[in-house]
Amino acid sequence: MRFSKLPLVRVLTDHLNTYPTPININYFWGFGSLSGLCLIIQIITGLILSFHYVPEVTLAFNSVEHIMRDVNFGWLFRYFHANGASMFFFVLYIHIARGLYFQSYEKKHLWYSGILIFLLVMAAAFLGYVLPWGQMSFWGATVITNFFTAIPYVGNSVASWIWGGFSVNNATLNRFFSLHFVLPFLAAGLSLLHLALLHLEGSSSPLQIKYNIDYINFYPYYVWKDALGFFLLSIIFVYFVCFNPNYLGHPDNYVQANPLVTPNHIVPEWYFLPFYAILRSVPDKFGGVLLMVGAILILVTCPWHIVKMSRFNLFFKITFWLLVFDFLLLGWLGGKVAEEPYTSISVLATIAYFAYFLTLLPYNSYCSLSK
Repeated sequence: MRFSKLPLVRVLTDHLNTYPTPININYFWGFGSLSGLCLIIQIITGLILSFHYVPEVTLAFNSVEHIMRDVNFGWLFRYFHANGASMFFFVLYIHIARGLYFQSYEKKHLWYSGILIFLLVMAAAFLGYVLPWGQMSFWGATVITNFFTAIPYVGNSVASWIWGGFSVNNATLNRFFSLHFVLPFLAAGLSLLHLALLHLEGSSSPLQIKYNIDYINFYPYYVWKDALGFFLLSIIFVYFVCFNPNYLGHPDNYVQANPLVTPNHIVPEWYFLPFYAILRSVPDKFGGVLLMVGAILILVTCPWHIVKMSRFNLFFKITFWLLVFDFLLLGWLGGKVAEEPYTSISVLATIAYFAYFLTLLPYNSYCSLSK
């Protein structure tokens, strides 16, 4: 029997051939499929790396060095996995920005499932950053998990439960490894649900048109558009892996973790820096944690402030691009030392970030009343 005649394959190919897609969607709509490609790369390379990785505090760092130096093509899979995380978040942030600009969150179930995937990917990325057991891995885990102690009444118990002791130790590393291994598969399952909801509710249109007019089949037009996106991302990916593999990482992570020596400046990976800046913008530990979590969960409120025909709304455009600039500014501030003038600017940038979401709701209500 030919592969193409299998029932499941035939159903999928027939669906793709006839799936109606808005004729005016642009290349930014391809970042959803690019994120799926990045997830597949991360799962495959992570699975291969797990064959040689040892989740034990005295052996973890050396096992990573063994992968890099002794395992055939181990350096290649390690660099693909490490840089793949950066590529993944780069694609995800553009995918989310496109959804904000074109208000794809009008399809609520699709938007909410995407937020869940984003949270799982963030959790998996943080857990994976701890596994090499370098200086920045260890102290990053120590700083972030210590924030659980800010929870009133039960904070210390929660932190001890996560650590499996009184500090980050071998039990912590084992738990993080197990969770890091499982979470990408959960994200993959949610991605299939996300894709099913997309095909059930239909792709959004840049003009927010809800009627099945000016639609074309997904294949072959958008298949080739996605293929071009795969090709361009592969060029960027291969450049970092082969020519600048450590550019997006931190040099302190090539030093084995030492609980007795604290790095001068503890920072997370670049894709967490905006949220890290929001965390540090508040002197109170618990308040900073609430703001950091709120900065992600506030995306849930997006379907509440849909601006009709936003593509032609000057106020909406200006506020969106101010949000993009503010997010980049927060990323820059997150990499700076927590001192003046960076702390004051972080406070203003944090206020501006939340102001975007809090001003669109009353603005949308005003526009509805004025009609």
